[in-house]
Amino acid sequence: MINLFEYKNKVTFPEEHFENLEMFLDDIWNKREKSVYYTEEENREEVQRFLQFFHKTNELKSNKFVGVIHFQEQTINLLPKIFHCNEDATEDDVKVINAHVLWWLSYCRKLKFPNYLSGINSEKADFFEILIYLFSKYTKELLSSSIYQKYVEVENELNFVKGRINFNSYIKENLARGRNHKVNCTYDSFEMDNEFNQCIKYVSKILLSASKDYQNKRNLSDILFLLDEVSDIQISSEQCKRIQFNPMFSSFETVRDYCVLFLENSISFNYKSDLKLFAFLLPMEYVFEDFIYGFIDREIEGVNPKGQATGTYLDEANNFGLKPDLILDLGYKKIIADTKYKLVYSDDTDPKKGISQSDLYQMLAYAVRFGIQEIKLFYPNSVATELQPEVATIEIIDTLANEKQINITAHQLPIIDKSITVANLKEHDKMLDCFEGLRGELKRRFEEIFDF
Repeated sequence: MINLFEYKNKVTFPEEHFENLEMFLDDIWNKREKSVYYTEEENREEVQRFLQFFHKTNELKSNKFVGVIHFQEQTINLLPKIFHCNEDATEDDVKVINAHVLWWLSYCRKLKFPNYLSGINSEKADFFEILIYLFSKYTKELLSSSIYQKYVEVENELNFVKGRINFNSYIKENLARGRNHKVNCTYDSFEMDNEFNQCIKYVSKILLSASKDYQNKRNLSDILFLLDEVSDIQISSEQCKRIQFNPMFSSFETVRDYCVLFLENSISFNYKSDLKLFAFLLPMEYVFEDFIYGFIDREIEGVNPKGQATGTYLDEANNFGLKPDLILDLGYKKIIADTKYKLVYSDDTDPKKGISQSDLYQMLAYAVRFGIQEIKLFYPNSVATELQPEVATIEIIDTLANEKQINITAHQLPIIDKSITVANLKEHDKMLDCFEGLRGELKRRFEEIFDF
């Protein structure tokens, strides 16, 4: 197992597989689903951005993605940089990191997690295997109790009239051939062979070929057995996103969200005809932004967050769009909040406190165009440094707007609990119970920031 932290450590990779790995990642990059997880520039880029390759030394270094790559019997874990502490990560460390990532994802808008999340960390250190476990266990239990069926338009030859008669087909195929008793009909039939079940079957087959865990393989095989009568059709994430359910089938939305997550961020295919490869990768910047949005939306009363507001431009020709991560409506005032997945510090010798000048210019543009004078920058804490609740306060006087004062404050948020160990994870039936203390601490921190 190889562990790489974003932009941090380098690891030597076997020379005989080095170039093949780079070609494999290039293929993944070009075949991936274009989604909100990638910027416009990245969606145009043709060379992979997952790893840096140092050909002279045969070393690898991670970029901004977290997840897992399976290649040549090797598992490469890409881990968040905020957990890096200049020491090699052990298997237990990886389990704790994975637990934190799953806790963050549980608040993300793009994925609804099932409510049990039990028994997954004591055995599985692979982030990807944990996600497969959650998907396969929940989906198997749901399909065992009720398989989703819906009305689908069907064309068929019948001995009686059902629905409407397809006269063109009836005349050409039956009446002209003396088969008057066979009637071509088009009707609605309550079928299990529908787009949603086809999507589950397609995703389950991908995951079955990629998983190495016995329990996961068994769950996925059971799902495929239950959907044996469903057609084998390749489904895209966009098709999966468009599937809607009425309130009676709301439990199936969780399965759909898992399918979208896997289809948008994973690639599985046969490389050089005989080698099965897989990668599941998420940009950590997006995960952090989505986690903060979801946490405020669900945990902080009195704050109405709006994410990625569009329609505002910096220039009058509407060429340069402005999209702050969050606009927070507190009722009596509005605040612009921007998440910065970067390492900052509180150092009396550095007046900038690690805050980049470009970030400051960006916040000033937001304040001017949105007419909001209070800006919050949210940074994550890290295992290598002590939490600094308020990193910096910056005041800017706008001389072009009657000396209005713009207040920009940078806050470090507690999203890591250093006290959690593998033993703690094993003690709880529900994994998320381990994070109750961290949830309370983060909630209190936001209440202090918003003066509640």
